[in-house]
Amino acid sequence: MSAAAPTPTAPPFHRSVALPSGHSLHYHEVVDASAAPSGTTVVLIQGSGPGANGWSNFKHNIGPLAAAGHRVLVPDLLGFGWSSKPEGIDYTLELFSSTLLELLDALQVGPAVLVGNSLGGAVAIDIALQQPQRVQKLVMMATGGIETREVYFQMPGIQRMVAGFVGQARDKAWLRQILEMLAHDPAHVDDALVDERWNVLVTQPADVLGRMKVPDLTPRLPELKLPILGFWGQEDLFCPVSGAHKVLAACPQTAFYLYGGVGHWVMIERAAEFNRHLLHFLAD
Repeated sequence: MSAAAPTPTAPPFHRSVALPSGHSLHYHEVVDASAAPSGTTVVLIQGSGPGANGWSNFKHNIGPLAAAGHRVLVPDLLGFGWSSKPEGIDYTLELFSSTLLELLDALQVGPAVLVGNSLGGAVAIDIALQQPQRVQKLVMMATGGIETREVYFQMPGIQRMVAGFVGQARDKAWLRQILEMLAHDPAHVDDALVDERWNVLVTQPADVLGRMKVPDLTPRLPELKLPILGFWGQEDLFCPVSGAHKVLAACPQTAFYLYGGVGHWVMIERAAEFNRHLLHFLAD
């Protein structure tokens, strides 16, 4: 038997946990020993896409959160990063949520603040609906799961991403094009980000995006009875900005920041502002 290929150094590997379901999830845990502990665990939940992983999504936000005394957990969702990538299955919202809950159980995480981008936002909403006692506050950036599949597939970024991931030859040039659609300013897409995502992409089966099934949770939004902070970019090519207004209309404990000249990645494209607003929300 040949030896397994070594894990690339980017995105960095931290820890992996075998779950009762038979899958394993990889995660980063960051605690700043020099900071006074806040007692709050913040779970940063990544979005989807080719080569997506928690580290690449949130590497600009982890440090400030830890420096404020928060325990920061950054999981790779099933099918992404260095987590398990089973083939021949549907990647359902229930599967993403249940495996993440298994990880939180394994790490003995009590009530936490969930911060989700895109698919991660849908996972965070789903967990808050299923087990509200586990979620202190909810933060969403360009969240998925609040439109029909048909609406999402009208978005130019979704169309380009899925067509390439499932049917076309994938190379680094194609990946860079997708990443430059995610960020309105292509300056945010450097060689390091492309390499991080490419190293994961080559391990992903087509099922991860081709058989992803996320329902429209809009009818259940009024059930969210907790403080919510939201962010959205006006130039988002993947999730329509009208979603922000849907959440505001359904959830009275919500505040949203809408940004012009920003795409799908507020936490990257406006990292300093995002971190400042998030830290204020956590301290309030």
